Amino acid sequence: MININDSFYRTKLLIGDDAFEKLKNSKIAIFGLGGVGSFAAEAIVRAGVGNIDLFDADIVDITNINRQLIADMSTLGKLKVEVMKNRIKKINPHANINIHKCFFDKNNESQYDFTSYDYIIDAIDTISSKILLIEKAKKSGVNIISSMGTGNKLNPCEFEVADIYSTSICPLARVMRRELKKRNIKSLKVVYSKEIPLYIPHETDEKSLLKATNPKRVNSSISFVPPVAGMILASEVIKDLMK
Repeated sequence: MININDSFYRTKLLIGDDAFEKLKNSKIAIFGLGGVGSFAAEAIVRAGVGNIDLFDADIVDITNINRQLIADMSTLGKLKVEVMKNRIKKINPHANINIHKCFFDKNNESQYDFTSYDYIIDAIDTISSKILLIEKAKKSGVNIISSMGTGNKLNPCEFEVADIYSTSICPLARVMRRELKKRNIKSLKVVYSKEIPLYIPHETDEKSLLKATNPKRVNSSISFVPPVAGMILASEVIKDLMK
């Protein structure tokens, strides 16, 4: 008979039983299950976190296959939150997973009580939603870590963990610094890259890749950059929880 506790045996050897119990009883919310968030979610559950809420409104698209953990030919057209939940349950059947098929914004933010979370991972790429998510987390007194831009990059070794006001080079971080300062948010732990973006899409590129109903800008990406950011996010959360 399979003992699920054996799957965390090596983790317990590293961090000890007390720290593992802390992780097992912790509750994490992950916003965005793309190239960054999907890998963060997997690392979180494999570390032993027992309660996870997943937020994403998107379905798996053919253009996701180059970088997203949950994207393959069998999952195309399926909701990302459902695919991720099914994957997590195969790793740890006892994990408590709640899915929220929504795009977090001002129209639904009042529906969610953040005070139940021990940590929030921000892996979304829409600036207005990122700011709203950070504001709500700060007001709720909940720890949050935010991913900055991972598109148009080729070197995963350029990622760093820092406060948002100590970041440089990253275009998204620059915008976030300005907007968070306006809102008197004095600190935010982030994962960001100091690599200069290698490619900025032209209008013709966007027209060829985007559907008319999709206003999102297309960024170039590769298989090994966004996942590294997701793993770093997860590592910071796990280390902070164990403290």
